[in-house]
Amino acid sequence: MQPVLCHLVLAFFQLSYLRTSASPVRSGGGFGVWINAREDTTTTPTAPSNPSNPNPSREYTALQAWKSAITEDPSGNLVSWVGPDVCSYNGVFCSEPPESISSSSPVVSGIDLNRANLKGSLVKELSFLTYLSFLHLNSNRFSGTIPDSFGELLHLTELDLSNNQFTGHFPVSTLLIPELVYLDLRFNSFSGEVPDELFVKNLDAIFLNNNQFEGQIPMSLWASPASVITLANNRFSGSIPASFGYMGSSIREVLFLNNMLTGCVPEGVGFLSDVEVLDLSFNSLTGQLPSSLSCLSDIEVLNIAHNLLSGELPNMVCDLKSLLNLTVSYNFFSGFSQDCDNLSYRDVGFDFSRNCVPGRNKQRPPPECMGIPGGDLSCLRIPSTKAIACTGAMNRRGGVADLPYRSSNLLPSLP
Repeated sequence: MQPVLCHLVLAFFQLSYLRTSASPVRSGGGFGVWINAREDTTTTPTAPSNPSNPNPSREYTALQAWKSAITEDPSGNLVSWVGPDVCSYNGVFCSEPPESISSSSPVVSGIDLNRANLKGSLVKELSFLTYLSFLHLNSNRFSGTIPDSFGELLHLTELDLSNNQFTGHFPVSTLLIPELVYLDLRFNSFSGEVPDELFVKNLDAIFLNNNQFEGQIPMSLWASPASVITLANNRFSGSIPASFGYMGSSIREVLFLNNMLTGCVPEGVGFLSDVEVLDLSFNSLTGQLPSSLSCLSDIEVLNIAHNLLSGELPNMVCDLKSLLNLTVSYNFFSGFSQDCDNLSYRDVGFDFSRNCVPGRNKQRPPPECMGIPGGDLSCLRIPSTKAIACTGAMNRRGGVADLPYRSSNLLPSLP
């Protein structure tokens, strides 16, 4: 009987071994990693290695390092951020790897945690997400600065950090991201000057409004290929770059409202042939408007209210065929033509209140119109009664070669 008993004991241990070694391994979705029938819920800095794709361990490390830097998650958006299967994490998007790597495993290609109400900071390990193409983090409570390592995100095309609590100077690391086309830094507390290199980078959208940027708008502004540039609600001072517009850029929206800009409205602004929205309101611009504004054939909204502009409103501005709203209130204009009176018949909004137009309602008291601010000769222009040549503006200024900034001379030279 003793040999039989030994065989039974041996069989029992073999069966126990088979059961424990066959225990399932589960990841993501709030499950821990199961090892020998025990659930290990301890967070580890690296994921199990995968011989077919070396990237998952780095992606896991990046996301877990970032999770550790997030101090508040009231909605539980990161509950699923457990285990090595990063593609199962909430807000993380994966796609097939590029053909340049031999792996067939999916890679992290995007993160969208908009409006997640997360509090924390960004970490340098996020640069481990080699194939990340978009990072959307608007409407959270992230603070601190943007890591220098962001310049290593070689495939990133969209970066949305708007409506957070970031501070510090303009994050120059974003200018080193080679494929970036969409940059949104709105509604933060960035400060300091904006680098020249921003406007020669191949960006389609530049959103910097509602920060604390200051200093002059870089002269390289004219070189930007962007379709939207918003610098509103900052502390920019000085004049609008005089050459802005002469490149015939494809920009469609220009929002410079509520800064501290001074000087004239440059003639080149009238040659932004594709612009649809131009808002220069709530600044301290002076002098007369350039007749070149009549070239804005596609403009729908033109707002120059709350400045120190004077003279007569150019007739041809009121004739712009695509115009939907023209706001010139709170300036010192002394008159306008019958064409402007006819705007109401075209269902075009026209607000000219608080100016100095004789015989009109809702104008400034006469004493305020006696001494026009900034009424010197620096912005004096002879009103034109004829349509100006809206093409060939570059030729009149000598072409690209004579302009002060060229993209070929302003390549990024960042630390």
